[in-house]
Amino acid sequence: MTLDEAIRTRRSVRGFLPSEVPEPLLNEMFELAQWTPSNCNIQPWVPHVVSGPALRALAAEMGAAAEADLPFDPDWPADGKYQGVYRDRQYDAAARLYGAMGVERRDLVGRRTAYIRNLRCFDAPHAVFVFMRQPFDAREMTDVGMYAQTLMLVMTSRGIASCAQGALGLYTGIVRRHLCLPDDHRLMFGISFGYEDTSVAANNARTVRASIDDAVRFHR
Repeated sequence: MTLDEAIRTRRSVRGFLPSEVPEPLLNEMFELAQWTPSNCNIQPWVPHVVSGPALRALAAEMGAAAEADLPFDPDWPADGKYQGVYRDRQYDAAARLYGAMGVERRDLVGRRTAYIRNLRCFDAPHAVFVFMRQPFDAREMTDVGMYAQTLMLVMTSRGIASCAQGALGLYTGIVRRHLCLPDDHRLMFGISFGYEDTSVAANNARTVRASIDDAVRFHR
């Protein structure tokens, strides 16, 4: 797969087969992603890959917390509201996703079920929880974002599906406890990944991108 193909075909997959990614391939993908550029080459990302029984236990507790409506404890603000064109894009993405699943806007039960599946990592066999240690902040966040993009493109090029999820950063206390991490490891987000289950309706959703006329400003 060419780089162009990987960029255009990568998408958020929300349903996975139980088969695990072979360990040699796991190591290959994460080794390649380590070549992501970063400010002064500090490489501030701290990824924790969770698989098998460890992930099932963690996902079950996060899902149970969501079902019980336990309060969130994110390390970064998670309650911001989008406005203008950004809100329009958010609504469009949601409409496409719930439309693919056959969930009406007024179907609160269906929407809640989808939300809880999110916290359960969409039944993926693997998830990587991406941390950044204190005192790193906004500047280093850009490096971590580039790391995540590189990693997901590497996965796509090797036939591995993924979904970057801000929701996996909502219950940081649960995640840190399962991974035995101190509070100075601040959780940014998680990425569920594995082999796509094409029978899952949510995986039929497709989003669009703004044209460069709307997104890019050229100065000469």
